[in-house]
Amino acid sequence: MPIDALPASRIVSESDLSIIVISPLEFSRFQEARATPMMMATSTLREPALTIDRDFLQGLRKRFGNAAGGEMEDPHFRAVAASVFKDGDSRKWPFADPATFLDARFIENGLRPEVLEALDVALIGVPMDLGVTNRAGARLGPRAVRAIERVGPYEHVLRVAPMGELKVADVGDVPMRSRFGLAECHADIEACYRMIAATGVIPLSVGGDHSISGAILKGVVASEPVGMIHIDAHCDTAGPYEGSKFHHGAPFREAVLAGVLDPKRTIQIGIRGGGEYLWEFSFASGMTVIHAEEVAEMGLKAVIAKALEVVGAGPTYLSFDVDSLDPAFAPGTGTPEVGGLQPREVLTLLRGFKGINLIGGDVVEIAPQYDNTTNTAQIAAQVLFELLCLAAFSPAVRANVA
Repeated sequence: MPIDALPASRIVSESDLSIIVISPLEFSRFQEARATPMMMATSTLREPALTIDRDFLQGLRKRFGNAAGGEMEDPHFRAVAASVFKDGDSRKWPFADPATFLDARFIENGLRPEVLEALDVALIGVPMDLGVTNRAGARLGPRAVRAIERVGPYEHVLRVAPMGELKVADVGDVPMRSRFGLAECHADIEACYRMIAATGVIPLSVGGDHSISGAILKGVVASEPVGMIHIDAHCDTAGPYEGSKFHHGAPFREAVLAGVLDPKRTIQIGIRGGGEYLWEFSFASGMTVIHAEEVAEMGLKAVIAKALEVVGAGPTYLSFDVDSLDPAFAPGTGTPEVGGLQPREVLTLLRGFKGINLIGGDVVEIAPQYDNTTNTAQIAAQVLFELLCLAAFSPAVRANVA
C-alpha cells in the first residue's frame, strides 16, 4: 500500500509503518502530492490549548522552581536523598573512581575480622571457574559486575535505599592459593567464609561458577543446616563427573550430604533443559522443584508464597544463577538454556522474598566474554542490589543494626 493511501488514524507511530520500496518517479509524484494546499492544510499542527490550572502551575513553580536536586518534602524521599546528595545537588559520579560492587566503598585488604566486624553486609568476589562443565569464563564475573556503574541507590518497590541504612563495603576477592586446583580453591573459599561468618557480617558474593556455593555454605553454616531459595536453570545436585564431585553441577548435593543444607527447606525455581535425569537427588531428598514452565502456570504470587512456605522463618541462603534467565536476556553464561525466566519475573520474585531470614547470598555464572552488550552483567548487578535490599529487611541483619 502506498504511504499516502494510509488513513491518518492508522499512522500512530513508526512501528506501524513498513519499509516501502518505490521508484524515483513514484517518489517524485509523492513529493508533489505532499506539496498540494490540501495536504499542507491537513498536516498543519495546531497549538494545544493550555488546560493546566494557572494557580496550580504557580504552586508547582513556587515549590520546585528553585529547589535543588536533592531537596524533597516527602519525609521518606528526603531521608533517601540525604544519604545520596551532598551540598543540595551534588552526588557521586557513577563513572569516576575505581569500579566496585554497586559503587560501594572499597576496603583494601578488607577480608580481615576487624574490618568485617564493623560491617552489616560484605560484598565479596569469588573469581574461580575451575568447576565449569561447558563454557569457561565465570572467573571474570566479579570484574564484569563491578564495572556496571549505575544500580540503585533506591529500590522503589521495597522503598529502601540499603546503602544509607546499612554499613556496606566491597571487601575484595577471596584469596586462593592456586588457580589450578579445584579442590584447593574450595578449601580456601570454605576457610575464608568460616572466618567471615564468625564476625557476624552477612556475605553477598559474586562468582565464579556455581561450585563456589557449596564451599560458601560449608563455611557460613556453623551448626544447624539452613534453608535455601535457589533460582537456576539447573538443580545442581548431580553426582561426580570424571572423578570430581566439586563441579558446578553438584554443589547442593554436597551441601546436603555435608549437613549444612536442609533439603526440606530448599526450593529450586526456574529448572529446565535436558539434564532433568541428573537431578534425582533433588526429588529424593525432598527439595521443592518448580520448573520454568510451572512458573508461568502457577503465577509469580503463587511461586513466592510457596517459597516463603518452604523456607519459613529459619536462616535462609539465596543463590542466583544467571542462567535461570532466558539467554535472550542473559547470554553471558557458561550453560545457557532456552525457555528461561525474564528479568521482570526475577525482580518480582526477589522482591517477594522480603522478610526472609537471609544469612547470605550469591550471584554466579556471569561469563562476560559471551556478553557483548553487558546485558548479563547488568542483570547480575541488579540482582546483587536486590539481595542487598533483602538484607536490609532480614532479621539476621536487623539484629546487628539494632
